[in-house]
Amino acid sequence: MKFVVTGSLGNISKPLAEKLIAAGHSVTVVSSKPDKTAQIEALGAKAAIGSVEDVAFLTKTFTGADAVYTMVPPNFSAANWKKYIADIGENYAEAIHGAGVKNVVNLSSMGAHMPEGCGPVSGLFFVEKALNALESVNVKHLRPGFFYTNFLANAGMVKHMGIIGGNYGENAKLVLVHPSDIAEVAAEEILALKFKGKSIRYIVSDEKTTNEVAEILGKAIGKPELPWVNFKDEETLGGMLQAGVPEEIAKNYAEMGAAMRSGQMDSDYLKNKPTVFGKTKLEAFTPIFAAVYAQS
Repeated sequence: MKFVVTGSLGNISKPLAEKLIAAGHSVTVVSSKPDKTAQIEALGAKAAIGSVEDVAFLTKTFTGADAVYTMVPPNFSAANWKKYIADIGENYAEAIHGAGVKNVVNLSSMGAHMPEGCGPVSGLFFVEKALNALESVNVKHLRPGFFYTNFLANAGMVKHMGIIGGNYGENAKLVLVHPSDIAEVAAEEILALKFKGKSIRYIVSDEKTTNEVAEILGKAIGKPELPWVNFKDEETLGGMLQAGVPEEIAKNYAEMGAAMRSGQMDSDYLKNKPTVFGKTKLEAFTPIFAAVYAQS
Protein backbone atom coordinates (compact mmCIF):
# COMPACT_ATOMS: atom_id res chain seq x y z
CA MET A 1 0.00 0.00 0.00
CA LYS A 2 0.99 3.64 -0.40
CA PHE A 3 1.17 5.93 2.62
CA VAL A 4 2.13 9.58 3.03
CA VAL A 5 3.65 10.86 6.27
CA THR A 6 3.81 14.58 6.99
CA GLY A 7 6.11 16.00 9.64
CA SER A 8 9.47 15.33 7.96
CA LEU A 9 11.85 13.37 10.23
CA GLY A 10 10.34 14.53 13.51
CA ASN A 11 10.10 12.64 16.78
CA ILE A 12 6.90 10.92 15.65
CA SER A 13 7.06 11.00 11.86
CA LYS A 14 10.47 9.34 11.52
CA PRO A 15 9.72 6.24 13.66
CA LEU A 16 6.25 6.05 12.06
CA ALA A 17 7.77 6.01 8.57
CA GLU A 18 10.27 3.37 9.66
CA LYS A 19 7.49 1.12 10.96
CA LEU A 20 5.45 1.46 7.75
CA ILE A 21 8.50 0.75 5.60
CA ALA A 22 9.43 -2.26 7.73
CA ALA A 23 5.95 -3.61 7.09
CA GLY A 24 6.69 -3.57 3.36
CA HIS A 25 4.74 -0.50 2.24
CA SER A 26 5.59 2.42 -0.03
CA VAL A 27 6.06 5.55 2.05
CA THR A 28 6.41 9.19 1.03
CA VAL A 29 7.67 11.63 3.67
CA VAL A 30 6.75 15.31 3.35
CA SER A 31 9.37 17.84 4.37
CA SER A 32 9.88 21.54 3.76
CA LYS A 33 13.66 21.15 3.83
CA PRO A 34 15.50 19.95 0.68
CA ASP A 35 18.49 18.94 2.80
CA LYS A 36 16.37 16.21 4.40
CA THR A 37 16.02 14.37 1.08
CA ALA A 38 19.04 12.10 1.52
CA GLN A 39 18.04 11.15 5.09
CA ILE A 40 14.48 10.37 4.00
CA GLU A 41 15.67 8.24 1.11
CA ALA A 42 18.12 6.45 3.41
CA LEU A 43 15.10 5.19 5.35
CA GLY A 44 13.73 3.65 2.16
CA ALA A 45 11.07 6.33 1.70
CA LYS A 46 10.41 8.84 -1.06
CA ALA A 47 10.91 12.52 -0.28
CA ALA A 48 8.27 15.09 -1.17
CA ILE A 49 9.81 18.52 -0.63
CA GLY A 50 7.38 21.39 -0.30
CA SER A 51 5.27 23.48 2.04
CA VAL A 52 2.11 22.45 3.90
CA GLU A 53 0.90 25.95 3.03
CA ASP A 54 0.86 24.90 -0.66
CA VAL A 55 -2.41 23.08 -1.36
CA ALA A 56 -1.43 22.16 -4.92
CA PHE A 57 1.76 20.50 -3.64
CA LEU A 58 -0.16 18.61 -0.96
CA THR A 59 -2.82 17.47 -3.41
CA LYS A 60 -0.22 16.13 -5.83
CA THR A 61 1.67 14.40 -3.00
CA PHE A 62 -1.46 12.82 -1.50
CA THR A 63 -2.82 11.52 -4.82
CA GLY A 64 -2.80 7.73 -4.94
CA ALA A 65 -2.23 7.29 -1.20
CA ASP A 66 -4.20 4.65 0.68
CA ALA A 67 -3.80 6.69 3.87
CA VAL A 68 -2.20 9.95 4.99
CA TYR A 69 -0.76 10.86 8.38
CA THR A 70 -1.29 14.57 9.01
CA MET A 71 0.32 16.81 11.58
CA VAL A 72 0.79 20.57 11.75
CA PRO A 73 4.49 21.46 11.80
CA PRO A 74 5.50 24.04 14.44
CA ASN A 75 5.77 27.63 13.28
CA PHE A 76 7.14 29.80 16.06
CA SER A 77 7.18 32.87 13.83
CA ALA A 78 3.41 32.84 13.26
CA ALA A 79 1.72 36.17 13.99
CA ASN A 80 -1.41 34.28 15.05
CA TRP A 81 -0.44 30.77 16.08
CA LYS A 82 -3.97 29.35 16.46
CA LYS A 83 -4.98 30.70 13.04
CA TYR A 84 -1.85 29.26 11.42
CA ILE A 85 -2.66 25.82 12.84
CA ALA A 86 -6.30 26.07 11.75
CA ASP A 87 -5.28 27.21 8.26
CA ILE A 88 -2.98 24.21 7.80
CA GLY A 89 -5.90 21.99 8.78
CA GLU A 90 -7.97 23.59 6.03
CA ASN A 91 -5.12 23.01 3.57
CA TYR A 92 -4.96 19.34 4.49
CA ALA A 93 -8.72 18.95 4.13
CA GLU A 94 -8.73 20.59 0.71
CA ALA A 95 -5.81 18.45 -0.48
CA ILE A 96 -7.32 15.23 0.88
CA HIS A 97 -10.56 15.98 -0.93
CA GLY A 98 -8.78 16.91 -4.16
CA ALA A 99 -6.57 13.82 -4.06
CA GLY A 100 -9.41 11.44 -3.26
CA VAL A 101 -7.76 10.08 -0.11
CA LYS A 102 -10.13 7.90 1.94
CA ASN A 103 -8.18 7.31 5.17
CA VAL A 104 -6.49 9.86 7.43
CA VAL A 105 -4.71 9.50 10.77
CA ASN A 106 -4.38 12.98 12.23
CA LEU A 107 -2.12 14.07 15.08
CA SER A 108 -4.21 16.23 17.38
CA SER A 109 -3.91 16.66 21.15
CA MET A 110 -5.64 16.18 24.44
CA GLY A 111 -7.66 19.37 24.87
CA ALA A 112 -8.66 19.63 21.21
CA HIS A 113 -12.31 19.63 22.29
CA MET A 114 -11.72 23.29 23.33
CA PRO A 115 -12.31 25.82 20.52
CA GLU A 116 -10.74 28.52 22.68
CA GLY A 117 -8.74 28.92 25.87
CA CYS A 118 -6.19 26.13 25.34
CA GLY A 119 -3.37 27.84 23.50
CA PRO A 120 -2.14 26.10 20.34
CA VAL A 121 -4.35 23.11 21.08
CA SER A 122 -7.41 25.25 20.37
CA GLY A 123 -6.01 25.59 16.85
CA LEU A 124 -6.16 21.79 16.61
CA PHE A 125 -9.88 21.96 17.41
CA PHE A 126 -10.30 23.59 14.01
CA VAL A 127 -8.01 21.09 12.30
CA GLU A 128 -10.25 18.30 13.57
CA LYS A 129 -13.32 20.28 12.47
CA ALA A 130 -11.96 20.72 8.93
CA LEU A 131 -11.14 17.02 8.57
CA ASN A 132 -14.45 15.96 10.09
CA ALA A 133 -16.28 17.94 7.40
CA LEU A 134 -14.86 15.67 4.68
CA GLU A 135 -17.49 13.32 3.29
CA SER A 136 -16.70 9.63 2.75
CA VAL A 137 -13.29 9.97 4.41
CA ASN A 138 -12.36 7.92 7.47
CA VAL A 139 -10.46 10.00 10.01
CA LYS A 140 -8.82 8.86 13.24
CA HIS A 141 -7.75 11.77 15.45
CA LEU A 142 -4.92 10.90 17.81
CA ARG A 143 -5.04 12.95 21.01
CA PRO A 144 -1.84 12.42 23.01
CA GLY A 145 -1.07 13.98 26.36
CA PHE A 146 1.79 16.28 27.38
CA PHE A 147 5.02 15.23 25.63
CA TYR A 148 7.95 14.15 27.80
CA THR A 149 10.14 16.15 25.43
CA ASN A 150 8.45 19.37 26.62
CA PHE A 151 10.44 19.01 29.84
CA LEU A 152 13.66 19.52 27.88
CA ALA A 153 12.80 23.23 27.73
CA ASN A 154 13.13 23.27 31.54
CA ALA A 155 16.68 21.92 31.58
CA GLY A 156 18.23 25.38 31.73
CA MET A 157 15.91 26.41 34.57
CA VAL A 158 16.86 23.31 36.51
CA LYS A 159 20.59 23.85 36.01
CA HIS A 160 20.78 27.57 36.65
CA MET A 161 17.94 28.11 39.14
CA GLY A 162 17.77 24.74 40.88
CA ILE A 163 14.02 24.41 40.33
CA ILE A 164 11.53 23.11 37.79
CA GLY A 165 8.04 24.47 37.42
CA GLY A 166 5.04 25.61 35.47
CA ASN A 167 1.58 27.10 35.82
CA TYR A 168 -0.21 23.74 35.88
CA GLY A 169 -1.47 23.94 39.46
CA GLU A 170 -0.55 22.71 42.94
CA ASN A 171 0.91 19.20 42.58
CA ALA A 172 -1.22 18.71 39.45
CA LYS A 173 -1.48 15.30 37.84
CA LEU A 174 -0.05 15.45 34.33
CA VAL A 175 -1.12 13.13 31.53
CA LEU A 176 2.17 12.36 29.78
CA VAL A 177 3.30 10.66 26.59
CA HIS A 178 6.50 9.69 24.80
CA PRO A 179 6.61 10.42 21.04
CA SER A 180 7.61 6.81 20.31
CA ASP A 181 4.35 5.60 21.84
CA ILE A 182 2.42 7.97 19.57
CA ALA A 183 4.29 6.59 16.56
CA GLU A 184 3.40 3.07 17.69
CA VAL A 185 -0.32 3.88 17.79
CA ALA A 186 -0.23 5.81 14.51
CA ALA A 187 1.43 2.84 12.79
CA GLU A 188 -1.11 0.45 14.29
CA GLU A 189 -4.02 2.53 12.98
CA ILE A 190 -2.52 3.01 9.50
CA LEU A 191 -1.47 -0.60 9.01
CA ALA A 192 -4.87 -1.96 10.10
CA LEU A 193 -7.10 0.72 8.52
CA LYS A 194 -10.06 -0.58 10.50
CA PHE A 195 -11.35 2.80 11.65
CA LYS A 196 -14.51 4.09 9.99
CA GLY A 197 -16.13 7.50 10.00
CA LYS A 198 -14.69 10.08 12.36
CA SER A 199 -13.24 8.93 15.69
CA ILE A 200 -10.80 9.88 18.46
CA ARG A 201 -8.11 7.89 20.26
CA TYR A 202 -6.32 9.18 23.34
CA ILE A 203 -2.67 8.21 23.82
CA VAL A 204 -0.92 8.27 27.19
CA SER A 205 2.31 6.70 28.42
CA ASP A 206 2.21 7.71 32.07
CA GLU A 207 0.47 9.88 34.65
CA LYS A 208 2.57 11.71 37.22
CA THR A 209 2.03 14.61 39.58
CA THR A 210 4.28 17.61 39.15
CA ASN A 211 6.10 16.71 42.38
CA GLU A 212 6.71 13.19 41.05
CA VAL A 213 8.04 14.65 37.79
CA ALA A 214 10.50 16.80 39.75
CA GLU A 215 11.62 13.83 41.83
CA ILE A 216 12.12 11.52 38.84
CA LEU A 217 13.97 14.08 36.71
CA GLY A 218 15.92 15.27 39.74
CA LYS A 219 17.21 11.79 40.54
CA ALA A 220 18.44 11.44 36.97
CA ILE A 221 20.72 14.47 37.37
CA GLY A 222 21.82 13.86 40.95
CA LYS A 223 19.33 16.32 42.48
CA PRO A 224 16.73 14.08 44.20
CA GLU A 225 15.38 17.05 46.19
CA LEU A 226 14.66 19.10 43.06
CA PRO A 227 11.52 21.14 43.87
CA TRP A 228 8.59 21.76 41.58
CA VAL A 229 7.54 25.41 41.78
CA ASN A 230 4.04 26.51 40.82
CA PHE A 231 4.12 29.74 38.83
CA LYS A 232 1.35 32.25 38.27
CA ASP A 233 0.30 32.76 34.66
CA GLU A 234 2.01 36.13 34.49
CA GLU A 235 5.22 34.63 35.91
CA THR A 236 5.12 31.87 33.31
CA LEU A 237 4.61 34.39 30.53
CA GLY A 238 7.34 36.69 31.83
CA GLY A 239 9.82 33.84 32.19
CA MET A 240 9.30 32.70 28.63
CA LEU A 241 9.62 36.24 27.27
CA GLN A 242 12.83 36.69 29.23
CA ALA A 243 14.14 33.45 27.74
CA GLY A 244 13.53 34.84 24.25
CA VAL A 245 10.33 33.01 23.37
CA PRO A 246 8.24 35.09 20.90
CA GLU A 247 5.33 36.82 22.62
CA GLU A 248 2.63 35.07 20.54
CA ILE A 249 4.06 31.65 21.36
CA ALA A 250 4.60 32.49 25.04
CA LYS A 251 1.01 33.72 25.44
CA ASN A 252 -0.34 30.53 23.92
CA TYR A 253 1.78 28.26 26.11
CA ALA A 254 0.76 30.18 29.23
CA GLU A 255 -2.88 29.85 28.19
CA MET A 256 -2.48 26.10 27.70
CA GLY A 257 -0.94 25.78 31.17
CA ALA A 258 -3.94 27.60 32.64
CA ALA A 259 -6.28 25.16 30.86
CA MET A 260 -4.34 22.27 32.37
CA ARG A 261 -4.65 23.86 35.84
CA SER A 262 -8.40 24.42 35.54
CA GLY A 263 -9.02 20.81 34.48
CA GLN A 264 -10.61 21.88 31.21
CA MET A 265 -7.83 20.48 29.06
CA ASP A 266 -8.14 16.90 30.29
CA SER A 267 -11.91 16.87 30.91
CA ASP A 268 -12.76 14.91 27.74
CA TYR A 269 -9.76 12.61 28.22
CA LEU A 270 -11.05 11.61 31.66
CA LYS A 271 -14.36 10.59 30.07
CA ASN A 272 -12.60 8.54 27.37
CA LYS A 273 -9.47 7.34 29.15
CA PRO A 274 -7.68 4.46 27.37
CA THR A 275 -7.51 1.15 29.21
CA VAL A 276 -3.97 0.50 27.97
CA PHE A 277 -1.10 2.97 28.35
CA GLY A 278 2.01 3.20 26.18
CA LYS A 279 5.06 1.21 27.20
CA THR A 280 7.50 4.10 27.73
CA LYS A 281 7.31 5.38 31.30
CA LEU A 282 8.77 8.70 32.41
CA GLU A 283 11.76 7.00 34.05
CA ALA A 284 12.83 5.67 30.64
CA PHE A 285 13.02 9.23 29.31
CA THR A 286 15.33 10.55 32.04
CA PRO A 287 18.65 9.75 30.26
CA ILE A 288 17.61 12.12 27.46
CA PHE A 289 16.72 14.83 29.97
CA ALA A 290 20.02 14.29 31.80
CA ALA A 291 21.97 14.65 28.54
CA VAL A 292 20.27 17.94 27.66
CA TYR A 293 20.73 19.15 31.25
CA ALA A 294 24.45 18.42 31.03
CA GLN A 295 24.71 20.62 27.93
CA SER A 296 22.63 23.49 29.33
